[in-house]
Amino acid sequence: MSSLLIASTAAGPGPSVRVTPASAGWTYIWFEVHALGPGQRIELPADALERCVVVLSGTVGVAVAGWGRREIGGRATPFDGLPAAVYLPQATAGQVTGVGEAEVAICKAPGGGEHTPYAIEPEDIAVELRGTATMQRRVHPILMADRPAHSLLVVEVLTPPGHWSSYPPHKHDRADQRTETQLEETYYHRISPPTGFGVQRVYSREGDLDETLTFRDRDVVLVPRGYHAVAMPPGYAGYYLNVMAGPRREWRVVDDPAHAWLRAW
Repeated sequence: MSSLLIASTAAGPGPSVRVTPASAGWTYIWFEVHALGPGQRIELPADALERCVVVLSGTVGVAVAGWGRREIGGRATPFDGLPAAVYLPQATAGQVTGVGEAEVAICKAPGGGEHTPYAIEPEDIAVELRGTATMQRRVHPILMADRPAHSLLVVEVLTPPGHWSSYPPHKHDRADQRTETQLEETYYHRISPPTGFGVQRVYSREGDLDETLTFRDRDVVLVPRGYHAVAMPPGYAGYYLNVMAGPRREWRVVDDPAHAWLRAW
């Protein structure tokens, strides 16, 4: 198996997938997905990390020290409706509890600055359509640069059957004040129907990195560097939750020059 592909484990106690800087060989991103039954809890300690709790499906109660408790979520699957999330800054303890069956992603990165907890409700999501023809996909910005945070950038994308996404291939692995930011990235994939698969390519211009990965429902793909793109075969819709973080909290990307002409297609 590729070192960039993390297969989901069977349902049971603990996260179904987990990424840490130690496991990924990078610096900024921690990522977990949990399936919760009624009353099951995830404890979030008050440490040096900030967090974005994204409800992938179902409803959860989120209690945050000094902020109170509220129930968020409600969609049946990531393909049904808009996301809900809660942001927790560093040094802020919290607790996530299942209200019925639910699936939640815990996105983490180094914290800093003066921030306070807040909720992101479905009505706060400004839906975008990106691309044309078979490159078109639906984008749900959750915690991008227009919302306060120190390191985290979080967005979800839905790709129709037979379409390409994260396309043209682009990268964000070099710090350049004008054109590009250095960001690690995870893709948490869901597929509808879940028996399908998708394909993701991660590669460098120099050729020292070039992997084409077959992912399945609930797999994670790591993008530590290089250009990347996703394709869904006919009959299967794709969803992915992107988590990005790096030394500068801004999303600036550079297209692969060989394919940049597709922006005008």
